[in-house]
Amino acid sequence: MTAHPIAETVASLMPRAKTELTELVAFQSVADEAVAPRSECEAAANWVADALRTEGFQDVALLDTPDGSQSVYGLLPGPVGAPTVLLYAHYDVQPKLDESAWVTPPFELTERDGRWYGRGAADCKGGFIMHLLALRALKANGGVPVSVKVIVEGSEEQGTGGLEQYAEAHPELLTADAIVIGDTGNFRVGLPTVTATLRGMTMIRVQIDTLEGNLHSGQFGGAAPDALAALIRVLDSLRDENGQTVIEGLAADSAWDGLQYPEAEFRQDAKVLDGVSLPGTGTVADRIWARPAVTVIGIDCHPVAGATPSIPASARAQISLRVPPGQDAAEATKLLYAHIEKHVPWNARVSLEQVGQGQPFRADINSPAYTSMAEAMAVAYPGEEMQSSGMGGSIPLCNTLAALYPQAEILLIGLSEPEAQIHAVNESVSPKELERLSVAEAHFLVNYAQSKRS
Repeated sequence: MTAHPIAETVASLMPRAKTELTELVAFQSVADEAVAPRSECEAAANWVADALRTEGFQDVALLDTPDGSQSVYGLLPGPVGAPTVLLYAHYDVQPKLDESAWVTPPFELTERDGRWYGRGAADCKGGFIMHLLALRALKANGGVPVSVKVIVEGSEEQGTGGLEQYAEAHPELLTADAIVIGDTGNFRVGLPTVTATLRGMTMIRVQIDTLEGNLHSGQFGGAAPDALAALIRVLDSLRDENGQTVIEGLAADSAWDGLQYPEAEFRQDAKVLDGVSLPGTGTVADRIWARPAVTVIGIDCHPVAGATPSIPASARAQISLRVPPGQDAAEATKLLYAHIEKHVPWNARVSLEQVGQGQPFRADINSPAYTSMAEAMAVAYPGEEMQSSGMGGSIPLCNTLAALYPQAEILLIGLSEPEAQIHAVNESVSPKELERLSVAEAHFLVNYAQSKRS
């Protein structure tokens, strides 16, 4: 079978794509100055802006958003009367976590076993490169048939809402007929997938205080209230004996009726150790796409190294609660607060702080744009039919865009398939997936333009 010219062009551009992704991954662009200097995010933003200018984008701007981050915007005008498509990605990344656990340096793109490793390679710097590849392929094969807006966010991983607030204050900026969010992923490598639902999230910090200062555990232990022990009690109350999230008043029994996730496949994707059981009840798809899930993502207390035999006076944890479609993240936050306050033992003092929130999202997968995407996926993935699945992660901007532009069709695709191990050590991207999804996006833009003319 003869390759389509768009596919041939994308294939020829892959060496350049690897070079560019190497440059972009090198920026330690964590949008938290406690983890990485602000200059790293600023450098990444400028790199993205320069890339858009090189591709002929107009009105390229670094937008100062209310949370202190910068989003990058650009406009590529299309033919007169053509529809407008907004392409989204984000350049900020998760922290590197334990650098010693990375096989290769986290901020050096490294090829190994057919994949490219590096923080942000899939989530979501690779998503921006995917957009560039699609547009370059179209320009080399007759031109881009739609007007394109690109928005590349600078604080998505923090959940602080800077771009959402900016968009609400400047609603004319991101108007579009269709929106492609390049920040999800296929169900597995080689199976073209659009994401139908996203869980929302709320992120809070809880601090327990019991004493004016740490005390000798021999002299006072047994009667002095231990702040860490109190915190452990609180955190344990958030799950039942099966490991299922149990926040009083928050429903946790919904079922997923679409594409299922076989348990054996999930265990392999999640790298669950032999003999360790999966928490919760219901199918895997129920648990990760249709139900709330609480995770303790950090604890501040005595480190093991240098620990002394003393009773902790204070302890703090950060909690992430994923909220499925059909539930309200703000209401879930209230219920989480109430649950924690109720389960604090010994009348210990508790303080709660919300540090991030985003609503769940459900896409209309029966919209005309999805037909265009299904046809495009069939070209990029011969012999495979496009599937739709849920995704347990959150993209708070989706609901903002849906509210601002109710007529716009929102599609979610991307490079974060299970093998990518996003947010974990040794994150990677499949260059083959990058190539195929770039081909798919290019064909989607052609198909979508044609559908609007017919």
